Amino acid sequence: MRVISGIYKRRRFEVPRTFKARPTTDFAKENLFNVLGGYLDFEDGTVALDLFAGTGSISIELVSRGCDRVVSVEKDRRHHAFICDVMQQVKTDKCIPILGDALKYISRGGGESFDFIFADPPYALKELPEIPDRIIESGLLKRETGLLVLEHGKDHSFTTHPYFVEHRAYGSVNFSFFMIRE
Repeated sequence: MRVISGIYKRRRFEVPRTFKARPTTDFAKENLFNVLGGYLDFEDGTVALDLFAGTGSISIELVSRGCDRVVSVEKDRRHHAFICDVMQQVKTDKCIPILGDALKYISRGGGESFDFIFADPPYALKELPEIPDRIIESGLLKRETGLLVLEHGKDHSFTTHPYFVEHRAYGSVNFSFFMIRE
């Protein structure tokens, strides 16, 4: 796993081969962050939420690019421990790894809203089509200015969703963008 840009640029972290997580490819991640630059200035007090964090690849990228705080939710104990280890290696307190189920985290709402939410659920997760609605209804995404990006496979389309903004595809990786604009 490699950090693309920011203060930890070019840092590499060896992901154990036994992990079952499917990390976002460097190609897709780099292109995603190029697009995100048109939506967000990560160095402007951004608070982010990384759901289904897996290896923490997106979390470390967000911290590297200047997010004030990143909440990283992962339910696999080994993956959570890996995220904690990565954050200790770079000596940051800007990431808060939470060991827990992302769907339960969404349903609880947490009382906090985020500028940026990235969700990368397993592509076969039966609840995947409901994730944008669940996040929006939970109040986790800031109205008007908050951005949600959902990573998914090619067999899902969100173009008819009322808060859909755009879709990007990089190989087999698809990103759908949502904003609450009223």
